[in-house]
Amino acid sequence: MRAVVYSENGPSSAMRLTERPVPKPGPGEVLVRLVRAGVNPTDWKVRAGLSATLTTPEATPGQDGAGVVEEIGEGVTTHVVGQPVWLFMVQHGQAWGTAAEYVTVPAHKAVELAAGASYDLGASLGVPAMTAHRALTSGTVERVAPESFSGLTILVHGGAGAVGNAAIQLAVWAGATVITTVSSAEKAALAKAAGAHHIVNYREAGLDKLDHLGKAIREIAPDGVDQIVEVAPAVNNDLDRAVIAKRGTIAIYANNGGDELTLPLRATFSLNLRYQFIQLYGIEEAQIQAAAHDVAAAVAAGALGVGPERGVPLHHYRLEETAAAHDAVEAGAVGKVLIDLE
Repeated sequence: MRAVVYSENGPSSAMRLTERPVPKPGPGEVLVRLVRAGVNPTDWKVRAGLSATLTTPEATPGQDGAGVVEEIGEGVTTHVVGQPVWLFMVQHGQAWGTAAEYVTVPAHKAVELAAGASYDLGASLGVPAMTAHRALTSGTVERVAPESFSGLTILVHGGAGAVGNAAIQLAVWAGATVITTVSSAEKAALAKAAGAHHIVNYREAGLDKLDHLGKAIREIAPDGVDQIVEVAPAVNNDLDRAVIAKRGTIAIYANNGGDELTLPLRATFSLNLRYQFIQLYGIEEAQIQAAAHDVAAAVAAGALGVGPERGVPLHHYRLEETAAAHDAVEAGAVGKVLIDLE
């Protein structure tokens, strides 16, 4: 099989295309023939050594993907050969990820892809959708399902990003009123396509000032927002405290705009806030499985989608172009970067 590998942490040029034997699934595993692989910021950061150091002679990048079950390992009763599946957190816990024609994974990391769902969508779930799920369930609601967020208002910062888009789609499906912030008219169009009810472009005249932006959000949600999905806490924390309702939750999944967060303690005490910091690879197994279940249910219901009509432009690369795909994500490509494997 063809696979992309790297033997040391470094720039995208450290990766090379090579031939490797098709792996055999061990006990509790399935072998998947990949059709698409998704590329996320975590992939280039792991490869570059920013969030993990290579401990094996070689590694293949990629956490997310979609394809077909080709072989079943001993003890697996949950899958059948020929079953379409989407994969999550593949390179976490093993050296071999999804930038290859075949990969073996523990069976629970291969989730059935609903009939009619595309491999493009399947490869776009994983990290973004499951991170969005955890961000949404960090407050008073434990599962994302129809009407589970009825009556709640959610603020999603960066609604045109992959996690932000997934958070919008999931929250709308669950019955929430969704407000999102964006930085351009083009990103506003993507957030609208994702289903956001209210879109605030903070680059518009006057809205780059904290008081004006906070006022614009408070006009939409006079009692404050119940939960915030936060991508840039160092930049947005004063705004977040100004617009969140008492006893609300700020769920933080990234550090865009700064690596340090400073907050006034007494003013924050009075709001009885909950700050929930999220890294997908460190949450409990029960939360991972809940996310996989709820994301799969949303896909089956048609509530999650990709493509420009759902606010997620797609960028396709061939396997031999994996370095360019990584570079595109690192450069901030808007939408979803995918690697085509057939």
